[in-house]
Amino acid sequence: MVFTYETAAKSGSVVDLGVLASAKAIDEYTVEFKLNKPQSTFLYTTAALGIVPKASYGSDYAQNPVGSGPFKFVQWDKGQQLIVEANSYYYGSKPEFNKVTFLYLSGEATYAAAKAGQVDMASIVPSLTSQEVTGMTIKSVDSVDNRGIALPYLKSGTTTAAGYPIGNDVTSDLAIRKAINYGIDRQKLVDGVLLGYGSEAYSVSDGLPWGNPDTTITDGDVEGAKKILADGGWVDSDGDGIVEKDGVKAEFTLLYPSSDKVRQSLAISVIDMLSAIGIKVNVEGKSWDEIYKLMHANAVLFGWGSHDPIEMYNIYYSGNAGIETNDPTFYKNEQVDAYMNQALATTDEAAANELWKKAQWDGQTGFSSLGDAPWAWLVNLDHIYLVSDDLDIGQSRTEPHGHGWPITANITEWRRK
Repeated sequence: MVFTYETAAKSGSVVDLGVLASAKAIDEYTVEFKLNKPQSTFLYTTAALGIVPKASYGSDYAQNPVGSGPFKFVQWDKGQQLIVEANSYYYGSKPEFNKVTFLYLSGEATYAAAKAGQVDMASIVPSLTSQEVTGMTIKSVDSVDNRGIALPYLKSGTTTAAGYPIGNDVTSDLAIRKAINYGIDRQKLVDGVLLGYGSEAYSVSDGLPWGNPDTTITDGDVEGAKKILADGGWVDSDGDGIVEKDGVKAEFTLLYPSSDKVRQSLAISVIDMLSAIGIKVNVEGKSWDEIYKLMHANAVLFGWGSHDPIEMYNIYYSGNAGIETNDPTFYKNEQVDAYMNQALATTDEAAANELWKKAQWDGQTGFSSLGDAPWAWLVNLDHIYLVSDDLDIGQSRTEPHGHGWPITANITEWRRK
């Protein structure tokens, strides 16, 4: 375990261990961590970081991993399949299955394989739930996997170190961002796009201990959104249905990853909702490589959702602006930054949660739709699976956003009926 943490801290991996000063083995079952400074989210990191054995670690570890889970790596055919077998040395409950094969298939191919009886489980999108698949039942799992629109916070005119544009002269206006948040009817998105498999989203942390329930708003309010725009100086002076201010039309581009049909449907639905309040949205599907170059100057339909409040910090803390996909809007609020720094620094979990909540809205300011509104959160997804009728997958856990197979978190409980 000491080797894992020391190596991860030095490597600058996706797991941020910059706060770690040292890790020391006290005995066979105890490790002592010393931090450079208090960090309340460190416990969430320790709960999620996998342990790597020093003797098996090398330059090809990513291709030939050795872990401590209930299954061991056997074969990986990139882009096709992953094969694992039961780990006889596993310390916990032994899985019933001796071998499991994971297939990498497109959405259409996954559904076809399910219909053909070639798989025991398949992840599907809401649009595929209307047809029955013989021998399989739909399993809907709660998640904190959400979709939201990042709205560039600064005016245009600057660039990143790499030369990518920053800022947007429409979404940088607070009235525009607030009107978007109030004008979007989230329940219609849940019913129409997700076919009921989800819920309205008002933050990146709805329902979590650090989420602020007071930031829930009454949305789908067309007249209220129009008033916000009018009070902010946005009026339709030429009668074309698009409001304008100081000669600037309320028009911007919303990007989404072209391979994601759910995000495409959400983006298209948003067009009509915002058109009703006088804002014109141009939707474009692009590759992630293209989006990364344009995301600081255009609205982007992102997906987030974690069991760790550090995600809130990544998205909204101004010091993270422009680092990978962190704070893509270049949002900055000194009071919000202060709350989040205090939340990280405290050693009291309850106190930290209250500070995270204040960063969202303290009655005067915050990053929620009640405050600066640099994001318009849309929906929380249910993860949908087709499961073979002869497979019992036990009690599923609330799943995060992310890639892979979060449904397998309790795979040692799975049984044949």
